[in-house]
Formats: sequence, C-alpha cells, structure tokens
Amino acid sequence: MPIRHLVLLKFKPEVSAQQQAELEHAFCALQDAIADVISLEWGRNNSPEGLVKGFTHCFNLTFADDTGRARYLPHPVHQAFVAQLKPALDDVLVFDYTV
Repeated sequence: MPIRHLVLLKFKPEVSAQQQAELEHAFCALQDAIADVISLEWGRNNSPEGLVKGFTHCFNLTFADDTGRARYLPHPVHQAFVAQLKPALDDVLVFDYTV
C-alpha cells in the first residue's frame, strides 16, 4: 500500500528567503534523484487558522510501499540533503501514513 511521508519545516529566523528557495529546490530534486519517490508536492503555509506553530513549509512525498520508504531514508542523496537542511531548521515534523 502507498505511504505518504509529510515533512513540515520551521526555518531559523536568520535563514534568508534565498536560502529557503535553494533548499526548496534541493528538496524537490530528490524526486528526480531517487526512483522510490513516486510523487512530491510542496507548499508554504497559508492557513488562516493560526495553528501552524511556526512551521512554514510542507513537503508531501509518496512511496509505493514500506520498501520504497525504507530505501529512501538511508539513500545517500537523501542523507546529503538532510545534512544540508538541518543547520537551517529550528524544527521539523515528519508524519507518515498508509494511503
């Protein structure tokens, strides 16, 4: 069964809009670099409810199954991106579910 992998990001205040744009581009590039990523959508928060707790970005990745996710997580391209992303973040929330 397909797996959805949601990643919510809260950037540090000092991270510029240009740096955020570069990281958005790098995150989206994972779909082309890692075959197990079936789809990737993302967006910036625009909720009027005020319940986002400072999270500004959401990335939604889909994998065919648990096996695809299991290959993605330790994949060298993914791990290199995580190392690039982590210093820019105040917080991250990852939530996975079966579709």
